[in-house]
Amino acid sequence: MKTPYILTIAGNDILSGGGFQADLATFSAHKLFGFLAQTCMTAATKEGFEIIPTADELFQKQLNSLKDIPFAAIKIGLLPTPQIARAVQDFVKDMPKVPLVLDPVLVFKENADQEVAQMGQELQKLFSCATLVTPNLKEAELLSGQSISNLEEMAKAARILQQMGAKSVVIKGGARLDQNQAYDLLLEEDGQEVFLHSPLLSRNNQGAGCTFASAIASGLAKNQTVSQAVHKAKDFVYQAIAHSNDYGVTQYETH
Repeated sequence: MKTPYILTIAGNDILSGGGFQADLATFSAHKLFGFLAQTCMTAATKEGFEIIPTADELFQKQLNSLKDIPFAAIKIGLLPTPQIARAVQDFVKDMPKVPLVLDPVLVFKENADQEVAQMGQELQKLFSCATLVTPNLKEAELLSGQSISNLEEMAKAARILQQMGAKSVVIKGGARLDQNQAYDLLLEEDGQEVFLHSPLLSRNNQGAGCTFASAIASGLAKNQTVSQAVHKAKDFVYQAIAHSNDYGVTQYETH
């Protein structure tokens, strides 16, 4: 049987714990053939984590190179500029039947509220194209305009994101709501599910969000339902965090 093709549109993590490195490793672990359109480079400097966006013309050439490949699923990660976000919008709107997982990464910088708000608006334009949107707690707050301190507020924020056009939403709460329990909430058109796990507070979870979204996309590429893909991705990420190293999560072979 032919190995399914899957695409990540994402940036690099210079320390390799997350970003497209985590995506491609996850695809490989799920026995899929991964493709990449790279949105940015990164660097660890004395001033902090620096993001260097891919030049617009070069990024567009990447997308043009991939437009005729029959992808079984697409995962979208960090989109560093409005121009790159718009190019992605144009790319995916011509693939309405391809399952798409949008991880709405918002880079948080001091005194950059306007920039974050603008990127949030661009990401919202992708909601209607996405099979599933996977914000973390902070991203869900920024995108929905709601504070989240409990499960009820998490569900409310998910409903707001759904009203913005997302078919399904999973909010990654992790252990931020309760140090003794890791919460995630999935909202689909026909109801919601809450996922509970014992948190691995002593382990490095860098890259867990990227791995979670790409594991869900991998499941969708194999014709799993959204619920099935999320369930399996939760287990996959738990093992990835359990086996993490100093730089982030590591992947293991699925069976």
